[in-house]
Amino acid sequence: MRISLKAIVAGLMATSMIAGAANAETLRWARQSDALTLDPHSQNQGVTHTFNHHIYETLLDRDVEGTLQPRLATDWYVKEGDDTVWVFELREGVTFHGGEEFTADDVVFSIERAKSANSNMRQLHADVESATAVDDYTVEIQMAGPSPLYPNNVTNTFIMDRGWSEENDLIEVQDFAAGEENFAVRNTNGTGPYILTERDPDVRSVLTVNEDWWGEAPQVTEIIYTPIADNATRIAALLSGEVDLVQDVPVQDIDRLAGTQGIKVETGPENRTIYFGYAMDDEPLISSNITDENPFANPLVREAMDLVVDRDAIRQVVMRGQSIPTCVNMPPFVDGWTEELSACPAVDVERANELMAEAGYPDGFSVTLDTPNDRYVNDEAISQAVVGMLGQIGIDVTLASRPVAQHSPLILENQTDFYLLGWGVPTFDSAYIFNDLVHTKTDEYGTYNIGLYSNPEVDAMIEELGVMTDLEARAGVVADIWEQVQEDRVFLTIHVQELAYAMSDDLTLAVHPENQPNMTSVVIE
Repeated sequence: MRISLKAIVAGLMATSMIAGAANAETLRWARQSDALTLDPHSQNQGVTHTFNHHIYETLLDRDVEGTLQPRLATDWYVKEGDDTVWVFELREGVTFHGGEEFTADDVVFSIERAKSANSNMRQLHADVESATAVDDYTVEIQMAGPSPLYPNNVTNTFIMDRGWSEENDLIEVQDFAAGEENFAVRNTNGTGPYILTERDPDVRSVLTVNEDWWGEAPQVTEIIYTPIADNATRIAALLSGEVDLVQDVPVQDIDRLAGTQGIKVETGPENRTIYFGYAMDDEPLISSNITDENPFANPLVREAMDLVVDRDAIRQVVMRGQSIPTCVNMPPFVDGWTEELSACPAVDVERANELMAEAGYPDGFSVTLDTPNDRYVNDEAISQAVVGMLGQIGIDVTLASRPVAQHSPLILENQTDFYLLGWGVPTFDSAYIFNDLVHTKTDEYGTYNIGLYSNPEVDAMIEELGVMTDLEARAGVVADIWEQVQEDRVFLTIHVQELAYAMSDDLTLAVHPENQPNMTSVVIE
């Protein structure tokens, strides 16, 4: 859906009038894009999760330091005498927004739903064989084998009310890629701190405080959420006082905003990499002048691309210093990261052209690059920079730029030859990357393996990780997988993304490493 500048301005004016009449606890929040859907198990996507975290809740959560915290579960441990079972003790006295009591049966239903075919969350629960309600406030999760790190996987799996879901025909998860809608796409019933009271996708949503929430009452009692894709319009709205908090601050505006009276800026690295992927199977590309083979399937071409992309130039020119160049597709937060893996080769255009000639493409080839233009910091500008760099070795790239709502289904259906994507790691563990991006695409694994990379030996190691209890041995397997991934150049990684939040100076909100700020933590002075 394309929103005109006129519509944005009109929406902001309406928001401003409403906020003027509201009390001081109304927070007007703007960011670059909207949640793709409110079906809590449909899309494993950061903006969507951030919005839904205010309405729905998970068993566990992470604080701004990245530490696991209790949420709907108050305790979690391996069952005594059986190291293949995780036990979650649940918070008592919690109710859903519709008044229904939260019980273990809702957790069982939600885990089963998150494991189902249309769910983008299913890979997180690939090792779950069953979930059982022992009593109203105890759930046992039977794993395929010992899974010491499984609690890391539940921080974005939202809990739904079984009765409400069954009444509204929500047993099956929305098939987002197919353009399907269900009742949960625009309607919600969570246990979270805020209740959805208004929803106009890509325009405006309103959340009001849940007076019956089990947690400490937040200072913010109303949230008016406005997606504003245009950078200048979003920042103008902050400077004019029409919004109070802006995420996705353009890098070129950080210093100016930090020096503006009445505005403060918080910055910090995100637990996310920005990378390019390419089709790696043997099928000819759909957008290339080479029609009988796939140039990206040739490792020499991938090596040439790696040598010609100048990540430091992207950091300095495109990102204004607000990125951390890297050549491994994981941030430093993640278990398995090393400086050696992160190191990049020196840019060498001459050698890259030699590799292209050795690969049989001395004159290069053409291809289309699919990029979002409203999801990551300067995503389209990063893609434009890489287009120019690849032109030095004869790769003639046509840039196809789209809003993330159109980009996501395209790549999920593998209808792309070359694409930009960002990847956060909420588990802080390499297995999250391997399960989704590296493993051969199956019903349970490889949901975001857009390039269709496939290595049976790597697959076997990835599956082994889920049930390894010897953490030292597990670290060795993680290292072995990364060695192969790097050797095969599965990803053309650019940098770790850095974040900036800009806000009225009477607000305090720290940058969250998952870029999932919760407005319950906002302090109003």
